[in-house]
Amino acid sequence: MTKLPAGQAQAPRRVEGPSADGPAPELIEAGFGWEIADAGVLHHGLNIADFAHVLDLHHREIISDDVARQLLSVIREAYEMEAGAFPYDPHHGEAYNSRERFFAERIGDSAGWLHAGRPRREAARVAFRIVLRRLTAELLKSSASFAGSACAVAERHRETFMADQTYLQQAQPSTFGHYLLGFVPPALRDGERLEAALDAVNRSPGGAGCVNGSHLLADRGYLASLLGFDSVIEHTRDAMWQVDTFIDILSTGVSLLSNQSKLAEDLEIWSSQEFNYVDLAGPYTRSSVLMPQKRNPYALTIIRGGSGMLIGRLSGFLAVVKTPSARSDNLIFAYGELPRALDYAVKISNLSRGVVETLTVNEARLWKTLEDGFSQATDLAEYVMVEGGIDYRSAYKIVGQAVRAASAAGRRGIDIDVDALAQAGREVAGIELWLDPDGLKAALDPRQIVASRSAQGGAAPAIVADMAERYAQAARGLEQRAAERLADFDLIERTLLDRVDQIINS
Repeated sequence: MTKLPAGQAQAPRRVEGPSADGPAPELIEAGFGWEIADAGVLHHGLNIADFAHVLDLHHREIISDDVARQLLSVIREAYEMEAGAFPYDPHHGEAYNSRERFFAERIGDSAGWLHAGRPRREAARVAFRIVLRRLTAELLKSSASFAGSACAVAERHRETFMADQTYLQQAQPSTFGHYLLGFVPPALRDGERLEAALDAVNRSPGGAGCVNGSHLLADRGYLASLLGFDSVIEHTRDAMWQVDTFIDILSTGVSLLSNQSKLAEDLEIWSSQEFNYVDLAGPYTRSSVLMPQKRNPYALTIIRGGSGMLIGRLSGFLAVVKTPSARSDNLIFAYGELPRALDYAVKISNLSRGVVETLTVNEARLWKTLEDGFSQATDLAEYVMVEGGIDYRSAYKIVGQAVRAASAAGRRGIDIDVDALAQAGREVAGIELWLDPDGLKAALDPRQIVASRSAQGGAAPAIVADMAERYAQAARGLEQRAAERLADFDLIERTLLDRVDQIINS
């Protein structure tokens, strides 16, 4: 032993191994209490993960038939219990410790075999993905359903003329169908992203151990097949500690709801008495308890607020996953937060679909507003440019002057005539414009303007109908594939339970 210089104390020797003391009450309240509060979210997934782990151990002859029967029986008991009825208790630690205690009380030391080749975090990682894959598929199905409903309403209103807006100002003549259909491509792209995220989350971390696997479970594919995972996550450290897949799912959910929130904000404005463009169906509104005349668009408030809430969840998750590698705090706070966020995203998306499906569009009001405004001004400037043989900037100034004069005189865009434009040409550009009255009338007709938008993606009714049909077909494909994945997950669990029951009853 090295002798220290006189007067220098020997540093205390670091003590390794588990603490002989119980957890501090503050740790129970702030740490284990948090995890136990989320145990119900993972309860089903933990039972499925435990079933598969025991079957894997039995398949490798690591445990005997009798031990497998005991373990599967007690896990089956937990499986049949509602999460709220299971004795999860933060005084015992996190969810895994409570489960271990429950199993040991029933089958004694045989419960200890459940630890073979698997740490507690791996069990939670497997359970987490089992929960998330179903929620991701449900959100995919909901997003596709929203897109399909929007397509149907858009097609129905392909000839409902309106002044489209930018900055809440009249922009150009369009249709309500073209406007609404604009929310479908983002929903479809989010659906495609969710489908890719579903493929990523449906991969097995099983057999990864803590960081570098276990020699007891050399083949990780068998466990993955039992759980219906498409493949294993190859690198064991990545399997246990990756977070990008979860960021991807949650951020796509935020994108999906942000798109729906934009629509909800427009509809909230347009359903006001001042606009009176649309009406929400009664079941999607809420009456004021004080003011008898008020029927508030409550569903739109929930959609907008739900989108904001998910943005907060994403920000919170990003804040905790920036920790150094191999830290449990980057996921223990996600076990409850992510599933709850995705579950609420499904509810919000379903609500958005319901609002769109039942929406009443005030076609007469939209037309009157369009007819009374000046949204033809861009087309008029292009007409003056072509027919007058002048540059667009000069035509823009001439039309701007004509619009100002007409507006000041209480006239509408469709009331601008060749004399008004000729006068504006002299005042603004010092030129004489000779325009055909019939040609000018056609150039100012909102219906003809919309009909002229026949290029790809335009507002012409036939173009809108074609886009709506193709988008709807894409939405049906996404929805069908999501439904098939959900059915597959159900079948996987039924098959797993059949194998469990065969051993229990053998």
